Order: sequence, then structure tokens, then C-alpha cells
Amino acid sequence: MGKNYKIAVIAGDGIGPEVAREALKILQVVAEKEEFKYETIEYDFGGERYLRTGEALPGSALEELKEVDAIYLGAIGHPDVKTGILEQGILLKIRFGLDQYINFRPVKLYPGVWTPLKDKGPKEIDFVVIRENTEGLYLGMGGFVKKGTEDEIAIQEMVNTRKGVERCIRYAFEYTKKRNKESKLTLCDKANVLVFAHDLWQRVFEEVGEEYPSIKKDHAFVDAVCMWMVKNPEWFDVIVTCNMFGDIITDLGAMIQGGMGIAAGGNINPEGVSMFEPIHGSAPKYTGKNVINPLAAISAMGMLLQHLGEKKGADLVDKAIARTLSSGKIKDLSTQSGLKTDEIGDMIVKSII
Repeated sequence: MGKNYKIAVIAGDGIGPEVAREALKILQVVAEKEEFKYETIEYDFGGERYLRTGEALPGSALEELKEVDAIYLGAIGHPDVKTGILEQGILLKIRFGLDQYINFRPVKLYPGVWTPLKDKGPKEIDFVVIRENTEGLYLGMGGFVKKGTEDEIAIQEMVNTRKGVERCIRYAFEYTKKRNKESKLTLCDKANVLVFAHDLWQRVFEEVGEEYPSIKKDHAFVDAVCMWMVKNPEWFDVIVTCNMFGDIITDLGAMIQGGMGIAAGGNINPEGVSMFEPIHGSAPKYTGKNVINPLAAISAMGMLLQHLGEKKGADLVDKAIARTLSSGKIKDLSTQSGLKTDEIGDMIVKSII
């Protein structure tokens, strides 16, 4: 018999519970096939709880989450809660509190999926973005001077520590080596403008890179990366970048791989507890309608399995997604597919062989 895992589930808001339901359906099937056991612990963190209690994340939550093997997240965002409260109070608090210092985003085009890029296919669109996840502009350092007046000043500081930059870059080199595809790592920055912060990134990239002579080192400014992701995505194998730029280019990556309906990501602490999620939002107008494509959520579950060391189980999920999309039965990854959320989940279940 295999291992026994403890998985925290935060279904969240809007369509989060619906897509999480399908991901958990796939987890059950894979667990039976691969003969491992798991226990899920469900948390109601999200907009409804906040409106009811005024609390986004209880004080005890982080300590409880430190005791699980992984966290699965559906979606966060409620129309009756001011933007930023849940994102900072739940998502960022978990990322920072559990030191999930790597944001891991595969950009992979599956066969049969439309991309807006002409003459590009799965062979050309297959790379990974590794984003620093706990520093930069997201640290929230700053404030206002003379707020509300015509002389108002808003300050938001970009914070980069040697430790934070180095551990992110080192993780990226190690992953590039492990991925063993093109063995090429691209540093994405804006050192020609952010001359202090990204000088640090460039120096650390060069120093750590000396330990990895077999890996090709590449560099591009973030604006160039955006252009080349559209024109020549095949040039990229692994990209490493700071928090803000990673946030932006991974959304571009989602579009070229077919849209938010297929994109998933992980918030990784290699030495601790990691969290996996579809990168789409909570889409409140579709709540309860059973029309959202759950493939991104299912892909996130595959990433969770990979992280737990259940490689065969993760491969089963990935191949089932590819097999289903290649069949042509899912014509559209949006709500216009004509398929129900649970119908797509059932298709993936039937494709797990």
C-alpha cells in the first residue's frame, strides 16, 4: 500500500466549490488506482465567512495548515467584499505565513486546444515560469502622504533580499536541470530601469549559474519577454523572474496556452507546505450554474500529486486531460462549450486509464 496524505481543501468563493468538487473526484480515482490513501480537511475561508465573522483567516489557521501535506484551493473573491481584503487576508497571508516562496506556473498547450498564436502548437508552447512569491512589491511596504489632497503621495516599495532572490534562482536552476528539456534558464528583469533591485537579480543569477555549467543561461528584459512569448514561445524552457513581472507574464502565458480555463499554478515551499490552485478567479456570476470548465482545477490537482511524489498519479491526470482534449469533445474551454462542469469532470475520470 502507498502513503497516507492529509490535504487541506479551501474551496473558496463563487465557482471555487464547483471546480474543487471535480478535482477531488479525480483525486479519488487516482488514489484508488495508485493505492494511496488521503484525508481531506475542509476549510470555509472566503467571502461568506468574512461577511459573517469579519475575519478573513483565523489566527489558528496557519498553524493548522502547517500540519498538512498540501493545500488545494478553488478560488477566492466575493462581489460583496472590497477588492484586496480576501486576496491579502487569505491568499497572501497563506503564501507569506507558510513561506511559499516559489510560484510555479507551467505554460503548456495541450493538443486540440485553440491558441491565438498563428502557426504555433503544443511543440512550441511548453515552458515554465518560476516567480519569486514572497517579496518585491507584494510585500506591502509603503504608505500615503497627504492622502486625499491634491498633493497626495502614494509609496509602494519593491523589496528584494539576497536570501529571497538566491533561493528563487537556485530553485529555478535545479528545476531546469531536473526538467532536462532544453536545459535553458532565462532571467527576466528590468535592470535597465530598476537598477538596484535587478542588479541584485543579475549578480545572483550569474554567481549561482556558475554552479550549473550544463545549463544555458539567457537574459531578457520583461518587455522583450512579453514580445517573444507571443512571437516565438518555443525560445523559452524555464523563465525565472520577480514577483510583479511573474504575475503579469503568467497571465499572458495563460492566454497563449488556451485561456484561464486550462491554467494552473502552485505556491511552493520546497521545505514546507505548498498550495495548488487554478489561476482563474471566482467568477461570481456563474456561481451554482455548473457551466465552468474545471480543467484548470483538475490540472492543479495533478500538480499537487506531482509535488507529493505521486508521479504516476500526476501522469495519469496529465494524460487524461490531453486525451480528452485531443478527442475534440470539448470544443471550447470557456462557458460556451455546451458542457456542464461535472460532465467535463466525468470525461476526465473516464480517460484515466
